Amino acid sequence: MSNQQSQFKYSTGVIAYPIFFVLSIWIVFWMQVRFFPSIKRMGIYPQKLEGLLGIFTSPFIHSDIEHLYHNSIPLFILSVALFYFYRKISWKVLFYGILLSGLFTWIIGRPANHIGASGLVYVLVSFIFFKGIFAKHYRLIALSLIIIFLYGSMIWYAFPVKDGMSWEGHLGGLISGFIFALIFRKAIAKPERYVWQQPNYNEEDDPFLRHFDDDGNFIEHLEPELEDEPISEEIHPNITYTFKENKD
Repeated sequence: MSNQQSQFKYSTGVIAYPIFFVLSIWIVFWMQVRFFPSIKRMGIYPQKLEGLLGIFTSPFIHSDIEHLYHNSIPLFILSVALFYFYRKISWKVLFYGILLSGLFTWIIGRPANHIGASGLVYVLVSFIFFKGIFAKHYRLIALSLIIIFLYGSMIWYAFPVKDGMSWEGHLGGLISGFIFALIFRKAIAKPERYVWQQPNYNEEDDPFLRHFDDDGNFIEHLEPELEDEPISEEIHPNITYTFKENKD
């Protein structure tokens, strides 16, 4: 099986893992509303040691149902694309994406409680877009264009254009996704190369092209090629016959 076929291969995890991830966020939100409203304060608090815990917990915490809804749909779609096109590095992108984008938020963020999975969404948008450009593979470039068409307007929210929104988390996600696209730029699916695209390809050795003569006419049955063997020079001995007369 070629590298391309093994890379772009559907499996149960392509859908199951994103569903499980999004469902876990909804379960945490239900527990937050129903039993533990205090976990809402477990976000990222920039420049504070106790705020470092929020790097791991903030993607699972949301302020309200609208906030959760707006993050769930793009998170599911982008996760499906990640597990289908980049399944070998998908878990690394998710885990380190949460870690690095949260760390950026902790460094550059305003003194506030930064919560939500939007930082991870921006990681996936940035990674999938730049990865497709670096790969120069027609499928991945097409995926990059789709991502820009669907979520290109999100770039504006990586800047302080709206009060009450963690633009620092969005910016950290964009930077993190770009960094991962650079780090994993070699882990790409190579476009399938046909026989005639190989560097050592020789037309004279191609069994199909042998069926065409110099004028381009197709020859259905080829005559077997016989190698000429050199004619060896045989040495003929000189034979001398002697006849004796019989006197009887």
